[in-house]
Amino acid sequence: MYKIAVIGDYDSIYGFATLGIDIFAVTAENGKETFQKIAKGYYKVIYMTEALAKELEEEIQKYAEEVTPAIILIPGVSCNTGDGIQAVKDSVEKAVGSDILFGEE
Repeated sequence: MYKIAVIGDYDSIYGFATLGIDIFAVTAENGKETFQKIAKGYYKVIYMTEALAKELEEEIQKYAEEVTPAIILIPGVSCNTGDGIQAVKDSVEKAVGSDILFGEE
């Protein structure tokens, strides 16, 4: 059975543990190694804080054309970039063929 993981700084991700999701609290120094480990394992959906994703852009790109793992960016308690919201917006636009939020920004 496949699993869901959340990776990022502890303060941003600890709440996900109450949902039964495996959490991986990392720093910028050990984030790459931990991400590589979970991306190659049984985790098919990986939620990652935007701040960590900024540090791991090259690693994330390796999975851009793969079906799994699905890497979904989430805001953290600090250093948010808006990349998570933009990625969801881009995916919806690609799926439906237009920007559904046009004019609402």
